[in-house]
Amino acid sequence: MTPNLTLTGIPGVRVGHWTHAQARTGCTAILLPPAGAVASASFLGPSPGTREGVLLAPEKKVERIHALLLTGGSAFGLAAASGVVRVLEERGVGHETPWARVPIVPAAVIYDLGVGRVDIRPGDAEGEQAARAASSDPVPRGLVGAGTGATAGKYLGRGAVPGGLGSVLLERHGVRVGALAVVNPIGDVLDEQGGVLAGPGVGPGAAAFTPGDAENTTLVAVVTEHALSKAECRRLADAAQAALARVIHPSHTFWDGDSAFMVSTGALPAADPLLLGALVQEAVCAAVRDAVRCSAEFRGGEGTSRHP
Repeated sequence: MTPNLTLTGIPGVRVGHWTHAQARTGCTAILLPPAGAVASASFLGPSPGTREGVLLAPEKKVERIHALLLTGGSAFGLAAASGVVRVLEERGVGHETPWARVPIVPAAVIYDLGVGRVDIRPGDAEGEQAARAASSDPVPRGLVGAGTGATAGKYLGRGAVPGGLGSVLLERHGVRVGALAVVNPIGDVLDEQGGVLAGPGVGPGAAAFTPGDAENTTLVAVVTEHALSKAECRRLADAAQAALARVIHPSHTFWDGDSAFMVSTGALPAADPLLLGALVQEAVCAAVRDAVRCSAEFRGGEGTSRHP
């Protein structure tokens, strides 16, 4: 049997999409083990769009989250997280309080309103559909879910190329890391040799430099089984942001608002921190490249998402 080399290769992690191909938008639900997982995040750039992001700061009380929601639709799309919360509540999953279990579902959004139909975007019902569709099957990648309307290389104000959604699973010396990326930067995406994989390839020195004010965001979710504290998750989320600077050029600009989530299910003992940090960065770079490669195949194929 072909191994699952996507994020759902991490035991207990399930992923589901809601996709509207005509409107070119969608959302992606990442469900974690029912007991939750330790998580933190790093938000860079002037305009990140998030829900529950402040809870992920290391000094905040709540340590465990139960799902993540990545979505298109700009601020409108954050409403899709409510649908994920409803599904988890039905299943008895959530943070224990005196009167109810409260599912903790952080969310982050990309701006894709100018790509397809502005009047169609993910909401409560669409988030619910994504959560109900979540499975441990290999993650469908390309122009699906939150990556449906994602584009890259937009600094000329024209000629943007599909960014899409990618996912990988890497393992070195018994340490495993999975990553999922929604690739919507203003900059070019670079290949393994530093060449241009997606985008015009001339950079901001081009004669026409006309970036959109609020149209650029890359979202990353990284998961490991190895035990981490919330503070350690934050440090690795920062490492994930640093990896974006290796694979996107220019990155973290005045026109980007990037979100990187780091999650630990804690099913395995702590791993060597140097090895784990290196794997996180490798996985982020690989997931970003996987997104644009799968999106290119998606457009050239029959309109079906790619599996490993």
